[in-house]
This record gives sequence, structure tokens and C-alpha cells, in this order.
Amino acid sequence: MSETESPRDLLETFENPHPNRDYVMETVCPEFTSVCPKTGQPDFGTLIITYIPDAVCFELKSLKMYLQSYRNVGAFYEDVTNRILDDLVAVTDPRWIELRAEFTPRGGISSTITVTHQKEE
Repeated sequence: MSETESPRDLLETFENPHPNRDYVMETVCPEFTSVCPKTGQPDFGTLIITYIPDAVCFELKSLKMYLQSYRNVGAFYEDVTNRILDDLVAVTDPRWIELRAEFTPRGGISSTITVTHQKEE
């Protein structure tokens, strides 16, 4: 990725094959990694993306490449979770979406961050 590209540019979409119906798509990404901005240590987590698409859906291979772009990014759990949700909303404009980020324990403490977005009617 060049310096002028955003990780968001990696996300691709395709036309929703059933745009007239509400249905729930759940995607589980058990190998998410980023970096703690304070210690530089890797953070590991499972991301669960649940959404009701509108006109388009996100393509899974591009999602994988997008998530891999965070491997060397220093960001707190709360920040990286909200950034990912913002990017998914920007490219898909879903009817509803939830991102649940379950980070593995470090020092005996685990954290789960859940963020949601609902399309305005």
C-alpha cells in the first residue's frame, strides 16, 4: 500500500444479491492482530462482524487483506475497533452493523469492545 492509500482502499464490495430482504451476515475473524501503542507488544483478538447489508456487501478476501494491514499499527483496542467499523460503514453503508472485538487476556485482563451503527431512515 502506498503512503497516500488508506487501509479503507483495500475493502471491496459486491452488489447485494437480495437487497429487498433483511438478512443477517456474520463474519468471524479469529486471527486479528494489532500493536499496543504503549508497549509495542502484539495484541491478538477475534473480530465478529454482524450486519444487515443494504445495496452492497463487503468481499471477504479484501476484508482479510484490510484486517492484515493493522498488524503493525499501534492503536488502543477502543480506537482500532471504531476505526474498522467506520471503514466498513463508509464502504458498505449497511442498514445495521455491529463489530465485537474480543481481545485475548494480557496480564490476566481481557477486553471486549462492541460498536454498532444503524442507518438513518
